[in-house]
Amino acid sequence: MEHRHLTHSEWTLAAVDDAIARGRLEDWTQLRDAAAGHLQVRERILRICEARLADPTEQRYFFWDYYVRTQLA
Repeated sequence: MEHRHLTHSEWTLAAVDDAIARGRLEDWTQLRDAAAGHLQVRERILRICEARLADPTEQRYFFWDYYVRTQLA
């Protein structure tokens, strides 16, 4: 996924947030694979999601928070 305002392909906090918010299935697959192989990516996903869980309409973030906590813990 080409992230808006980002000129690299690393899973930074901004890249993770962008993939969750605007990503398609292929982007989510790439994020899932990165999270499965790297603790740092999982920590970034949880950090991004934590900031959005107060809003019940942010279902994508609820999904990723749950996925990382249950499937990749």
